[in-house]
Amino acid sequence: MTNKTWLITGTSSGFGKALATLLAKKGTVNLVATARNIEKLHYLDEFNHGQIQKLTLDVTNQHEIQAVVEKTNTIFGTIDVLVNNAGLGYFGTFEESNRKTVKYMFAVNVWGLVDMTRSVLPTMRKQKSGIIINFSSIGGLFSFPTLSFYHGSKYAVEGISESLAKEVADCNIKVMLIEPSGFRTDWAGRSSKKILPQIADYQQFKDFIENNKNGAHHEAGDPNKAAEIIYDQATNHINDLPLRLPLGRFATDTAIKKYSDTLAQFKKHHDISVSADQPE
Repeated sequence: MTNKTWLITGTSSGFGKALATLLAKKGTVNLVATARNIEKLHYLDEFNHGQIQKLTLDVTNQHEIQAVVEKTNTIFGTIDVLVNNAGLGYFGTFEESNRKTVKYMFAVNVWGLVDMTRSVLPTMRKQKSGIIINFSSIGGLFSFPTLSFYHGSKYAVEGISESLAKEVADCNIKVMLIEPSGFRTDWAGRSSKKILPQIADYQQFKDFIENNKNGAHHEAGDPNKAAEIIYDQATNHINDLPLRLPLGRFATDTAIKKYSDTLAQFKKHHDISVSADQPE
């Protein structure tokens, strides 16, 4: 049986590092681990069994994306699982957020994911198989104050992924969204920009931002357990792979409540909503 090849973005920390470490321990997996700073991937050196490639990749650089995809195909001849994990966070009120910084976050969270996926799809279509795992967030389903633009990037990932899943289904390519709540990664720490509110009307949100910063690395979620779940789903549950997979109690309970409340609202206004149509 041919080894499956996993290509993962953002493996220097967090979910990407946890997943890369898990895969590196397996002799039945080819791993391509990428990061903007390849020096941060030295943790993989102890697993040097000839099936690991560490490659430099900035997902906002299309030339680097293409080079990584071409090198992966040259070395391993296949790309079976793409994990779009690279991402950034941004805390700040909608009115006070820095446009340049927010645009860069979208370049990473949305366009980086888009460009990676579009570069890998020709390989997967040729194979007539593949799995695309896109990291979203509970923030792709439910919104909190001071995270409007982060939510916007993750809602975009949700919509893009749902449509993509329908387009590639006949090619035997699966798409799975990962929607974590708080995990012990660097997201609430160095991987997110934080701008405290200066406008008096928004001062009540200052504590929310500071509490998220101070709570970094103390969250309930265990990234190693998340990595095991993702690997198990992509390996043992390919035929019934979920489109959406919340991870963590908070993400799961919040998602269920959000959809339940939304459904109740739709039903409540059903007659008003359908009355907007022309008479049949």
